[in-house]
Amino acid sequence: MVLFLLLVLAAMILGIIGVAADGLGYLLVIGILVLAADITFASVRWSRRARQRPVR
Repeated sequence: MVLFLLLVLAAMILGIIGVAADGLGYLLVIGILVLAADITFASVRWSRRARQRPVR
């Protein structure tokens, strides 16, 4: 969970810097890619937890 929150924070910071600074639009793109990868990673991880484990 900490990794998820740190990656979201990093994506937000990169996006803000990319929008605010002239000529650094690539940071906005990197921030969006990091956020998308983080959401994908979190959804895969949570879907594995949601599966029912076999009862012995």
